[in-house]
Amino acid sequence: MSNILNPKTSYAVFASKDVSHDGELFMGVTSTGIFCRPGCPARLPKFENCRFYSSASAALSEGFRACKRCHPASHPAQQSPLVRRLIAMVEAQPDRRWSERDLKNAGIDPTTARRQFKARFNLTFSGYARARRLAIAAQQIRKGDHVIKAQLNAGYESASGFRAAFGHALGLSPNAGKGHSPNAGKGHSPNAGKGQATFPLLIDWIDSPQGPMIAICDETSLYMLEFTVRKNLGPQMEKLRIKTGRAILPGRTAITDQITHELTAYFAGTLMGFETPITLIGTPFQTRTWEALCRIPYGQTCSYLELAHAVGSPKGF
Repeated sequence: MSNILNPKTSYAVFASKDVSHDGELFMGVTSTGIFCRPGCPARLPKFENCRFYSSASAALSEGFRACKRCHPASHPAQQSPLVRRLIAMVEAQPDRRWSERDLKNAGIDPTTARRQFKARFNLTFSGYARARRLAIAAQQIRKGDHVIKAQLNAGYESASGFRAAFGHALGLSPNAGKGHSPNAGKGHSPNAGKGQATFPLLIDWIDSPQGPMIAICDETSLYMLEFTVRKNLGPQMEKLRIKTGRAILPGRTAITDQITHELTAYFAGTLMGFETPITLIGTPFQTRTWEALCRIPYGQTCSYLELAHAVGSPKGF
């Protein structure tokens, strides 16, 4: 949609409440100072009062505030029934190689599926399904299954094709991943995990009352929990990938389920302390500081000076 920011074309999208462009088109209203997403239930403003943007951050940077009815600053697919349906389809048949014909047969427009999935995961639907198959294959290989079995379960008839896809996604060969602990690559060193065959970290999305979040975990620990609207999220994830030497692929573990459950209880006001195990990756000073922050009791505050004394560095802040 090269002309989506054409004012008349964009206005028509909002006039028709066409939600297929959710996540790639936003409208700022100069008379109210708010910005909306396609499909907003609010009354359509006059054309001359509208400005159009390709991202929520662009509208925010122009001084518009988010509409309280359509919540345009939240992730576009947070409430998408189509994305939820597509994920359920993948999980029901994780070894299937999905095609556009499969989507059409299910009554789904492939273009809409691609657009909404790209907005949610920065992956196409087929890319997500492929990454999911490879993540499962990596789990099987690590647990001792034969590579050929993992290859076939991942939907690859060709061994060379499987090795190429596996290597591209994980940065190692299928045989190299055999028998290694899922915790390999942990540590505080920037070079932790380099040159080692390691189990990938798994990323999944968690919806919360404060907006969608991503959780990156392995089978024993949480590595990252962050809101998806953070501007530096991409670079943060890349730093984590480099420092651990581990690929980041779609998927969940028991740790993902645990932090999801605890977040739900926390936002409901019934939880005051988290028990999800965390892996901290940073300098000794950084890790001491993070650990001290975690020890601050629920509902209490701590000054920078108090925190500095707590980590044994009175002049460090």
